[in-house]
Amino acid sequence: MPLPPWISDLPALDLLLSVAETGSVGRAAQAHGISQPSASARIARLERRLGVPLLVRSRRGSLLTPAGQAVAVWTQQVVEAAHTLADGVRTLRADQEARLRVAASLTIAEYMLPAWLLTVRRTHPGTEISVGVSNSAGVCEMVRAGEVDLGFVESPDIPADLSRRKVGDDRVALVVSAGYPLAARAGQLLAVDDILDQPLLLREPGSGTRDTFLNAIARKAPHATSLGSTTTILATTRAGGGIGVVSSRATAAPVAAGELVELTVRGLGLTRPLHAVWLGRRPSPLAEELVAISAG
Repeated sequence: MPLPPWISDLPALDLLLSVAETGSVGRAAQAHGISQPSASARIARLERRLGVPLLVRSRRGSLLTPAGQAVAVWTQQVVEAAHTLADGVRTLRADQEARLRVAASLTIAEYMLPAWLLTVRRTHPGTEISVGVSNSAGVCEMVRAGEVDLGFVESPDIPADLSRRKVGDDRVALVVSAGYPLAARAGQLLAVDDILDQPLLLREPGSGTRDTFLNAIARKAPHATSLGSTTTILATTRAGGGIGVVSSRATAAPVAAGELVELTVRGLGLTRPLHAVWLGRRPSPLAEELVAISAG
């Protein structure tokens, strides 16, 4: 059975308790920081909504009617519970303002998130910040479970139950060691079949980098090996173990140093959006500030 509309008028019920304690509408109004006419109007409105008289007013003060006394007794626990709720919510808000829990997929965590958090640190030096690192699927699970306030992912597929905002773009690169046979064709446009015949070094299932690549080729990769980190993929690639499939942010330095060579494949779109994700319509204020920083 639904609650009646008047049950939401907790301030008026709280005011009634103060009248019972002080014996005066005026003193109750003073305790609540409102004028006596406003207090009288609230009590009168409550009487109309309940359909019973609550007070008997006289020159000596205000007394509760028998019905008013009964309502006051029943109200006591309700108002106390409301104060407990209000105090608890204030504590939760204070905790949110004092801490920021973030999770990010590997590429964002290594190459982008540190600078964003440094900006937050400058404006909120007392804030406790914790960071978790996982693949994109893991980050979404952490957000969904309430383990973090905000997540950053590089996956092309974001669960529909999470709110999101695009904060940038990234590009997946295909690289080989300088001595690898395909390195001699680095200046040419390769066909997709040219790379599918080779050992492909991919991140583990759930990785945004892996999903972006597999979505782009739109077929199975028969010679794929799953490795758990970008560092492991780059090390294996340097050793001539195959074609490394990683973010271009991770390959920039070794390509510039001549250790790795980037391959280009005709018609293969490997640019992907980066997103911030959170539960609910809006993230917490501090998380929302971090989203703005990342999108800037």
